[in-house]
Amino acid sequence: MSKSIKLKKGFNINLAGKAEKKLADSHQRVTFAIKPTDFVGMQRPKVLVNIGDNVKSGQPVLIDKKLEAVLYTAPVSGEVVEINRGAKRSLLEIVILADKEIQYESFKSYSSSEIQEVSREDAQSQMLVSGVWPQIIQRPYGVVANPEETPKSIFISAFDSSPLAPDYNYIFKGKEKEFQAGVDVLKKFTSGKIHVTTDGDGDVNSMFTQMSGVNNNRIQGPHPVGNVGIQIHHIDPICKGDLVWTVNPFGVIQIGKLFLEGKYDASKVIAIAGSEINTPQYIKTYLGANIKEFVKDNLKSDNVRCISGNPLTGERISDAGYLGFYHHQLTVIPEGDYQELFGWVLPSSKKLSFHRALGLLSFLNNKNKEYVIDTNTKGEPRAFVQTGAFEKVVPMDILPTYLIKSILAEDFEEMEALGIYEIIEEDFALCEFIDVSKHDIQSIVRDGLNLMQYS
Repeated sequence: MSKSIKLKKGFNINLAGKAEKKLADSHQRVTFAIKPTDFVGMQRPKVLVNIGDNVKSGQPVLIDKKLEAVLYTAPVSGEVVEINRGAKRSLLEIVILADKEIQYESFKSYSSSEIQEVSREDAQSQMLVSGVWPQIIQRPYGVVANPEETPKSIFISAFDSSPLAPDYNYIFKGKEKEFQAGVDVLKKFTSGKIHVTTDGDGDVNSMFTQMSGVNNNRIQGPHPVGNVGIQIHHIDPICKGDLVWTVNPFGVIQIGKLFLEGKYDASKVIAIAGSEINTPQYIKTYLGANIKEFVKDNLKSDNVRCISGNPLTGERISDAGYLGFYHHQLTVIPEGDYQELFGWVLPSSKKLSFHRALGLLSFLNNKNKEYVIDTNTKGEPRAFVQTGAFEKVVPMDILPTYLIKSILAEDFEEMEALGIYEIIEEDFALCEFIDVSKHDIQSIVRDGLNLMQYS
């Protein structure tokens, strides 16, 4: 049964530099990378190619020795030009110089009606060898799904409420057929429901509401309402022993294309956003793109931070770095490498604060006002201060402050009782943003999840 949910807890961070709805093509022959660090839980990556090898899109280049059935494949065709390693020879990225015309590995294609007859075994086999399987994330723990397990349900969040997030209605426009095919394939992996959750506060693409075989839900409220973990909590909560899969709409479409067209298509539309971008817009490119051409001659200053993903949960990269596997936006904001004497007490209406503490005039701020925010933390880490604020930005029936404390204490029974199975880092990102103690809350959450998973 479909649900309509309204949440009050949360906090919208309205930043300047939202991407305009105009699309630019990335025509240059650039490099693309696949990074093992994008895949949570990958501990023993093994490279399957060498520098100088020519690969096709959909050709395996990487595996995880702990889950060898899942193959990670090249997003484009071209020459492998770099295999970069870090400390203790840890694998950082496999870099491919793309061909002008992308060549694809061939897989079996089906008509829309034939997809209905494909067995789970055949569907799973094709998804594993082609490279689309890593789009499926398993809850709890937020890791790539184990193909040997069966989820009780599958969730697809059809919108993103993060700061400067791309408009899903725009970037997935015209993909109705592929999305339906992807849903039809995913139905083979669960006897439960496939939930598609849309934004109750905005316009919704009919692609997400008119699909057959899904349970349509609407949810409204401030961020993090778009997080799939929040949606799972209110629609089909995770208890101990439960397993839920989540897939981004891009992953669903990619699965659909694989079966309809017989190829691994990693093309995607991303948002180039942020207050330091001269021309915020959308760009058509491929998964793992190098951002150098996106920011070249497009920055307002040199002292900036480039983030693959959104400002709350994204990864800091250089101006010649690569977009993450699961990211649909590049965000550029000012670097906050400065000190501001008594900055928190000076009267101002230009600063954003959940606590209304960054200036005596902060109460005058309009909720629709766009802010320019840098990376300055306005202080250093200090003792854990219990303010009760975390409970105001986590719209879940859990106690975030006590859960964080139980993780720090490595109290397994408390972590389990307080709901650690229901969360991953992104669900507590706002806690980190408003934390007066300046702690890396998301890192603490991941430490707790790793303790529960591997201990």
